Amino acid sequence: MSRVRNRKPTHPGQVFLNDVLVPLKTSISDAARKLGVSRKHLSLFINGHIPCSRDMATRLGKATGTSMESWLNMQTALDVWESEQEGVDAEKYAGIEKLTA
Repeated sequence: MSRVRNRKPTHPGQVFLNDVLVPLKTSISDAARKLGVSRKHLSLFINGHIPCSRDMATRLGKATGTSMESWLNMQTALDVWESEQEGVDAEKYAGIEKLTA
């Protein structure tokens, strides 16, 4: 059973911007260089245009002293929320049968 949440979870890119880059007064260009990604890629991530991949989560974890899992969990929470908002495509999943012993 899923629980519909009222508030959309924050994209991990926004968390990185607001909780890391802004307090450290670090530019996107400098952060991209330190993370080993292009400025364009980091900008797309920060602006929520691309998800947090395993690769990005690993880079963010190492750069911030946090875990890869924390970044992936943020992305998962966002993905689940978006799926719940879209609803279930009943026709697409109509033929799925419950697995039994």
